[in-house]
Amino acid sequence: MATVFAPVMWMTADEFRRVTEVTYLGYVHGTMAALRRMLPRDEGTVIQIGSALAYRSIPLQGAYCAAKAAIRAFTDALRTELIHDGSAVRLCCCSPAVNTPQSTRQRNKLAQQALPMPPLFTPEAIADTVWAAEHRPREMLIGRPTVQAVWGQRLAPGLLDRYLGRWGYRPQMADRPNEQQGRDILFDTLPGDPGAHGPYRDRERGPDLQMRLRTHPRTTAATAGLAALGALALALARKR
Repeated sequence: MATVFAPVMWMTADEFRRVTEVTYLGYVHGTMAALRRMLPRDEGTVIQIGSALAYRSIPLQGAYCAAKAAIRAFTDALRTELIHDGSAVRLCCCSPAVNTPQSTRQRNKLAQQALPMPPLFTPEAIADTVWAAEHRPREMLIGRPTVQAVWGQRLAPGLLDRYLGRWGYRPQMADRPNEQQGRDILFDTLPGDPGAHGPYRDRERGPDLQMRLRTHPRTTAATAGLAALGALALALARKR
C-alpha cells in the first residue's frame, strides 16, 4: 500500500498518481499475474486485502480511500466475468485497521505522527483469516469496526459525513510530533526491515468476537438458531 496522511488540498497531483499506481494498480497487476496461472488450471483463490475505507471514506486519507474503493469495484467486475466464463477461480475481499509500520513510513504532511483509525488489530489476528483462502467467501468483513463502518454507510451516510467532519481528524493523530523529516516510502524504499508491528503495541488487540464467529459460520448459525428458538419458547410461555 501507499498513502499520504494529509487533507486533499495539501497534496500534489504526483502524490495522488503514486498512491493510485501502488494501492490500486498494484492490485490490478498482481491479480492479472495470478489469473494467468490460475485460469489454465481452473482453480485458485485471489484474496484482495481490502479495507473498511473502501466503503466509508474518512478525512486525511482521500487518495487511499479512493484507491481502496477502486479495488472493490475492480474485484466485483472481475468476479462477474469469472462467473460468465464458468471459471472455478474465486475472489474474496477483506480487512480492518492493523498496527503495522505503515503509520511511520508512509508520507505524512501533518504536524503530528500518524495513527491508523482505531481500534487497531495485531498483524497476527489478520493472518489468522487464512480461513478465507480455504472457504472462499465472496466478502469477509473482519472485525466489529469494519461491520459498523459498512452498515453505517449503508444506513446513515449523511450522519457519518457530519460525524467524521467533526470528529474524524483527532483519532488519526498520535500525541507525539511528526519526526519523519521527509523520510517515507511513497516514491522509494527505506533501508532496513521494520518488522510486522507498528509503534502502537499498547493499543493493538487480538481477534474480537466478530472475527472469531466469522470463521465459524456453522457454529454461529447454530447458536443463532438456538437463541431464536429460546426466544420463541420464552414468548410462548409468557402467553400461557
